[in-house]
Amino acid sequence: MFKHKFRSLPRGYTYTALSYFGIDSLWVIFLQQHGLSLVQIGLCESIFHLTSLLSEVPSGILADHFSYRTNLISSRVAAALHAIIMLTATNFWWFVFGFVLQAWAYNLQSGTLEAWFYETLADHQATERYPQVTSNMNTLIELANALGVLIAGWLIHGYLAATYWSDLIIAIVTIAVIWRMPEPQHRGTSANRLSLWQLLTTALTWLRKLPKLTYLMSFHAIFSAIGMTYYYYFQAVMTNHGFKGPLIAGILITVAVLNVFGVQLTPHLQRRWSPTKLLLGLTACLLVTLLLMGWGQLTLLVGGYLLVNMLNAMVEPLMSTYYNTLMPSAQRATLLSISSMIFSLVMIVMFPAIGWLIEQLGFATTFSWLGGLLLTSGLILSLRVVLVN
Repeated sequence: MFKHKFRSLPRGYTYTALSYFGIDSLWVIFLQQHGLSLVQIGLCESIFHLTSLLSEVPSGILADHFSYRTNLISSRVAAALHAIIMLTATNFWWFVFGFVLQAWAYNLQSGTLEAWFYETLADHQATERYPQVTSNMNTLIELANALGVLIAGWLIHGYLAATYWSDLIIAIVTIAVIWRMPEPQHRGTSANRLSLWQLLTTALTWLRKLPKLTYLMSFHAIFSAIGMTYYYYFQAVMTNHGFKGPLIAGILITVAVLNVFGVQLTPHLQRRWSPTKLLLGLTACLLVTLLLMGWGQLTLLVGGYLLVNMLNAMVEPLMSTYYNTLMPSAQRATLLSISSMIFSLVMIVMFPAIGWLIEQLGFATTFSWLGGLLLTSGLILSLRVVLVN
């Protein structure tokens, strides 16, 4: 009965696995091989997030006004163009343009996919299943990303261009998958009767009425940005220490196993603990991990890489569930895009700043200081709350 009612979900899962296939995840090493410095690489990432900042909300409004399927198809077209640019770029500014295209691919997909899953369940009055569905979705993301990175690891010495050829082919296949993806009927026509401006103003009004949602989005942005900077800049650590293919493969397989374990564990934790306790627990684990990086031992850095990745994997289905239970149907994609926009704003500042600090102080010292700064900020905020109360 479940399979009959939700036979459209496998198509969504297939799209998820293909679109998050992480074969291009070693882009930091790819750009280093093309002569870009860490500062230039950081600027490319900042351009990515600046583009996302400007495009996130419009992309979510378009999804709510037109259709989820149209947004997802457009996302994969942009992904295919990004792969072509990365294969043909000859200077820094061409790579920058490639990151603009990648940002559009990300914008048009982010929020839209989660909204499609939630509204598909709403068609059958089964939104209580969403924590498990989003856990399955994030498990597929982790497995697809890990498999892609593992393949890329075998191509790391002189063959990384093949990863972008694979990206191009996968984008074309994914478009074929999306073409027959059914649009959720639960959305009705109310959203389509609203103008683009009305969708935006209604979403912003909803945020003002529910400050809890804004706080969650801000927390999510900072938490994820720390995890992303650690993940990507650790590629430079592996390069500098001369990690061989088998060692990189072993680390990536371990990351995948831990991430899947964390994602599958999240729905069970949600049933046992309140949102506040879960978020505080994840934050405490992240802070301790960052502070331990101050010792600078390579074993600790690798262990931090594993744990930070797992914590980042766990927070995604957790936040997705919280968001979707608080959001109205007609503005769901728009509000999810606002969340992604806040993340982009944080990354615009953090990614190049962390890259510069790593070049000045080293990887271990930079992330240890970041942990100390976050801990101090948290204590000050807690003290202010106590004094006010």
